[in-house]
Amino acid sequence: MAPERSGNGGVQSLQRAFELLERLADAGGEASLSELATSSGLPMPTIHRLIRTLVALGYVRQNTNRRYALGARLIRLGENASLQFGTWARPLLAELVDEVGETANLAVLERDEVVYVSQVPSKHSMRMFTEVGRRLLPHGTGVGKAILAELPADEVRALLARTGMPSYTEHTHTDVEKFLRHLGKIAKQGYALDESEQELGVRCLAVPVAGAPTPAAVSVSGPEGRLTKEAVTRIAPVVQRIAAALSEQLSTRDLSA
Repeated sequence: MAPERSGNGGVQSLQRAFELLERLADAGGEASLSELATSSGLPMPTIHRLIRTLVALGYVRQNTNRRYALGARLIRLGENASLQFGTWARPLLAELVDEVGETANLAVLERDEVVYVSQVPSKHSMRMFTEVGRRLLPHGTGVGKAILAELPADEVRALLARTGMPSYTEHTHTDVEKFLRHLGKIAKQGYALDESEQELGVRCLAVPVAGAPTPAAVSVSGPEGRLTKEAVTRIAPVVQRIAAALSEQLSTRDLSA
């Protein structure tokens, strides 16, 4: 039997399966069949059939409360896609280092944490280094704050409720409502600053990357003595330009190629 085709030439059942995965993600990773039917508009028999297939493949799991959640098999796909994204973005990070002289990073939001997927180090002998693959809670990092500032407040509250807001230094934000107001200021100015919030003596400037396959931000980081507040004024437009270039190229490039 030939597969059912959609109007744009794709396989309709495959498109619907991915739509259900997206609906689960939009629901915070877990939903009931009736909630999926409401959000997707698909008939319940179709949802039953697709969910059974996704469960059998490990991309969805059924919890003890009979609700459905994103499955563990998606983790490997997401992690590999993030690393591929980092590899592809590396030339633009190198351009950023050449222009500003400080270490450049690319990080993505994954499972409530920011994960560093690419880095090009500064040429200075004293420089910042965050190993690729390192995971941190977003509230205490420049990249994390840049990403969270682009999300709806309710999503940020839910994330912070899951992770908590541990203090890394005396400068780390630990109050949810004050932090949300801080994110509002970040959204207006177009970049985030980590001012000794993760590590004393280190300043980081981060800008979100629009249109990334997962919420992402590009940043530069360095010692406060070099990355001064005056330097931030000069560097911010450069980081914003590189983030915009990443976003523009994402719209035309196939990251799986």
